[in-house]
Amino acid sequence: MSGIGASSVRSFASRARLYFAFTRPFTLLPPTFGVVSGALCAFGSAHNPDPARRLSLSVVLMIALGSLTAALLNAASNVINQYHDLEIDRRNKPQRPLASGAISPATGLRFAALLYVLALAPTWLVVIYPRLTLLEKAMAPLREHQCFFIYLAGLVFTLVYSDPAWGRTKRFGIWANLTIAVPRGCLLKVAGWSMVGSVLHLESWYIGAIFLLFLLGATTSKDFSDMEGDAAHGCITLPIRLGVERAARFIAPFFVLPWLLIPLGAFLPDPFGRGPILTGDRLFLSVLGAVLSGWGAWTARLILRDPAALAKSENHPSWTHMYLMMMFAQVGFAVAYLA
Repeated sequence: MSGIGASSVRSFASRARLYFAFTRPFTLLPPTFGVVSGALCAFGSAHNPDPARRLSLSVVLMIALGSLTAALLNAASNVINQYHDLEIDRRNKPQRPLASGAISPATGLRFAALLYVLALAPTWLVVIYPRLTLLEKAMAPLREHQCFFIYLAGLVFTLVYSDPAWGRTKRFGIWANLTIAVPRGCLLKVAGWSMVGSVLHLESWYIGAIFLLFLLGATTSKDFSDMEGDAAHGCITLPIRLGVERAARFIAPFFVLPWLLIPLGAFLPDPFGRGPILTGDRLFLSVLGAVLSGWGAWTARLILRDPAALAKSENHPSWTHMYLMMMFAQVGFAVAYLA
């Protein structure tokens, strides 16, 4: 009996690892960082609805819940994309769970639906102003459920990107990358902000736009290694449309220019309010923008010196820099607003 029990445990553990791999777990940390960073920026900003800036247990729990749901939404996006990219992945990435046959398409679709529900449903309880009970949170006015509607918009973007019934923008060059960059760059930061304060002002969206522009370049760089499979299945990505060298030149500025908006926002007046657009520490924001711009210029140089190398490898050195740059920017923004 013990042997049967041990075998069952090993079988369950093996299946759990398989489904965990299916979600592409290495992509789940940046969304979590994005949400936490957005929330901490809101907490330290001039728009915090609590003038005393008390980090209450309710606020901490809202941020923790939002971080978990961000990871789940990103996992759902990865799964549904693999479902609709099954034939492409059989050519480009046959080792993936769905492409290899380890998970059936029907099971993969059910798993994606479960992840979407687990990601979206709890965000209804994330409201701007602290409330004592779950019932009070659930019955709060619609204007306080900003986080839910931002996540809902993010969910729609994931379907628009992958699902033919929703448009499948993945077939259409820069539109494909926009439908990735908007939810994973802009909306994640704004969703994090909505866990602490209202997003009905410029500051949260300005920060979101910075990350959107950076991800527009970063996500496009991943299309280079998929050119063969994408072309065979009618996905006209930017490298296919422009060619490797022209596409590399097109995306290079997106690793530098977005970060220059950080010091600019720290000094430009908010046209819809009082004070600057970015209300974090000006000196820290200026240094952060300078460091990231220099880092981005180095990353662009790695791409431009041999654009063809992007199409030959799934692990180009520039991608490590992009990943670390994104994480550094998330932490840097949080520190600038808490300083």
